[in-house]
Amino acid sequence: MVTLLLKKSYQLSNLKEVAFKDLWGSRGVFTTMRMVGKPSKLILLKPHIENLIKSTKKYGIRKKNLKNIILNLIKKNTLYKGPDNLFRIALNKKLISISIRKRPKLKKNFSLLLFKYKRVEPNYKNLYYKKILAKLSEVDSSKFDIALVANNKILETGTSNLVFVKNGKIFSPKKNCYFGNTLRFISKKVKINFKDISIKEINDYEEIILIGSGKGVTSVSKIDELKWKSQNNVSFNKLRKIYNTLI
Repeated sequence: MVTLLLKKSYQLSNLKEVAFKDLWGSRGVFTTMRMVGKPSKLILLKPHIENLIKSTKKYGIRKKNLKNIILNLIKKNTLYKGPDNLFRIALNKKLISISIRKRPKLKKNFSLLLFKYKRVEPNYKNLYYKKILAKLSEVDSSKFDIALVANNKILETGTSNLVFVKNGKIFSPKKNCYFGNTLRFISKKVKINFKDISIKEINDYEEIILIGSGKGVTSVSKIDELKWKSQNNVSFNKLRKIYNTLI
């Protein structure tokens, strides 16, 4: 169970504060940003908000000056809560919900577990996450993430994008997954080739790396179910240096 450092919900119609609801499972969208420093800084705030606003249109969430409303609520709720947290904002047609939780510290030998599932409308960061959250609740999030698999292809994890390294070249799944803001930022600094990542070819890759707001840039040590193990950390160290320029 995740402990929330802050949790608030507001009626979208009049911005009146109401009892908190996390909104998981409802028709709506969310985004999660890493929150660091004192005073607090939200990493990649601008692209996160731009993508969120774009997604609200897809899900029929309409409100005049919604971007400014969201930015004002963020400013109001980003008082210092610790040195390294995750800030989540979620919306549906009735509510805006904000929460802050401590960013978990990952342990060495981080591993992936396979989960046969493809997110609903995966090109959007929508709130249809109950199956993923249920699966994640079964594992220690400091040691594991779940790799979503469909049609024998690895798509993304329950929390992050994935990149795969072969002969020094970096690859990432090209469809049925969300193109996250952290991956987008890194893709402007290094070349990422987008292609299907087949389970049958997994041992062709010497590195697998998670990229996202929560995990930052995290090297995968192994996938026991596929008998895959990391061969080196060359690209991981390169991508981590790029990511650390944001912090």
